[in-house]
Amino acid sequence: MTEQLMVKQERAARTRETLIRSAAEVFDHDGFSAASLTSISSRAGVSNGALHFHFASKAVLVDVVEEAALTRLLAVTNGALSLGVSHVQILVDVTHALAGELCGDVVLRVGFALSGDTSRPSRMDLRGRWRCWVEETLKQAEAEGELRRGVTVQDVVTAVVAATVGFEVLGVRDSTWLSASTVARFWRLLLPTLVPAVRLDGIEAGGTRRP
Repeated sequence: MTEQLMVKQERAARTRETLIRSAAEVFDHDGFSAASLTSISSRAGVSNGALHFHFASKAVLVDVVEEAALTRLLAVTNGALSLGVSHVQILVDVTHALAGELCGDVVLRVGFALSGDTSRPSRMDLRGRWRCWVEETLKQAEAEGELRRGVTVQDVVTAVVAATVGFEVLGVRDSTWLSASTVARFWRLLLPTLVPAVRLDGIEAGGTRRP
């Protein structure tokens, strides 16, 4: 591969990433239905022809934004594995990490919003993927005896997913819903009903992971 070809491919990859982020920003600001390809290309600083070279239509671009958002979500959840840390603490830490990323990463935020858009089928369904990860983590916590007797995994999944998706939706207009203090208050309320009293002091509602 010649150096000239490599430079061309790197430039194309950068343009593609710029278009994905610009599309997310326009979707976030204007909504999916009202967003135009002209607005997206203008925001990215490229021509309409360059946009169509990478993405044949707005529908294709929407799917790609959602796919990019899923990659970001998986980075948040897959980065949670910590030896010697309880599964409940991992769950707490990841909810903090997710809230922070939703606040600061427009691609991830728009990907979650696309999951709730009933006007189109969601190929990636980030909210569904998030629910599955929460459920799997709580099943592991249950297997390790980290949950209080009588607490069911599905009850906790309902509470955690409803709260975190609620923070995501409300955070679109008011970022304090995605703040560390909001997430910590939620966990301080939930943890006493979730884990045995002897384990409670070992769980940090404010999270243990730091940027």
